Amino acid sequence: MEERTRAYLRGRFSDYYRRADVPLPPSADEREWGFIPWTEGPDETMVRHRDLLDLGEMGAFLRRKRPRHVYFSAGRYETPGASTMAEKEWLGADLVFDIDADHLPTVTLGEDTYAEMLAKSKDALVKLLDFLERDFGFDDLSVVFSGGRGYHVHVRDESVFPLERDERREVVDYVRGNGLGFDELVHEETVSGLGVKNPTTRRTLPADGGWGRRAVAHIDDFVDELLAMDERDALLHLRTFDGVGEKNAEAVLNVVQNNTEAVRSGNVDVHPAFLNVARQLLAETVETEEAPIDEPVTTDTHRLIRLPGSLHGGSGLAVTPIERDGVADFDPLVDAVPETFIGHDIRVAVEREYELAMRGETITVAPGEQTLPEYAGVFLMARGWAEKAAE
Repeated sequence: MEERTRAYLRGRFSDYYRRADVPLPPSADEREWGFIPWTEGPDETMVRHRDLLDLGEMGAFLRRKRPRHVYFSAGRYETPGASTMAEKEWLGADLVFDIDADHLPTVTLGEDTYAEMLAKSKDALVKLLDFLERDFGFDDLSVVFSGGRGYHVHVRDESVFPLERDERREVVDYVRGNGLGFDELVHEETVSGLGVKNPTTRRTLPADGGWGRRAVAHIDDFVDELLAMDERDALLHLRTFDGVGEKNAEAVLNVVQNNTEAVRSGNVDVHPAFLNVARQLLAETVETEEAPIDEPVTTDTHRLIRLPGSLHGGSGLAVTPIERDGVADFDPLVDAVPETFIGHDIRVAVEREYELAMRGETITVAPGEQTLPEYAGVFLMARGWAEKAAE
């Protein structure tokens, strides 16, 4: 990044912070603070191990330092400004989750556009929120667009505050479906009744919650898909499952057609051939329904995370808090574009052709010097894809 570009971004970040009201997180005085300034060279140097007394009033600090990135700790400490973790004296920590396009199995880096990556990140966010709210019952949580390529979720429920790293690892394993075994998930019940000499055991997937609910919903979709096919196509589809030949495919189709409600309810013992298919459907459920979080972020009780309301120095977009009922309608390429950068045009020198989808319009950028809306120019410069040109 050239000095003219860096000076321009530093100045415009300062303009943003003069207008912005950046709220502090709960218990801000017990948290470590860090930031990355606009330094020369390709390396970014983190300044950390600061407390609020070191920074001073947050608004004044942001206007004065106009940092490239701003962070605070998920952990809370007796002495947050101490230079070592041992001296800080850990008190507890929020449970923090990071959804980043870099870690999504559905994203193909170098092929997906920025808008496509953000859309896939939101899909992953919705899955994560389903786990946190429906499975764990958390309601004290906040959702934040990271300003980059994903989302953060902060859980501040009292029950998570004292959790150690290993306990947070268990939460990670649950939402990722790590190690989820079919035999551990199914429930066994004894079937007996009038005239039954030898009671038998029936295995079912629990449909009332958790991974069982997701697996049963996936089986339900599988049944719908199978019943919508003609018999030939249904049998061919069933034979794509491991271990399912012609006879077993016919047996499974017969069970689905004639014992539909039992299959839909999660009964996996309706036929041995279906049991094999059900095991594979659970594996598919984990693959499609897991929350692909950045695991080390959640297990790290000392993690620094971006400050909501600050600017992301790699995009020029705002780290934006989102109301829970506003997640579905939130569009980061509209809602996270700072007002400071709207209504102005600037000259930039672009290295190659880009296509940007921002503020509801597609902007095609050609190589060379040109005039662009400032928010688009700031985005390109912050990404390292353009330099500031003389006006």
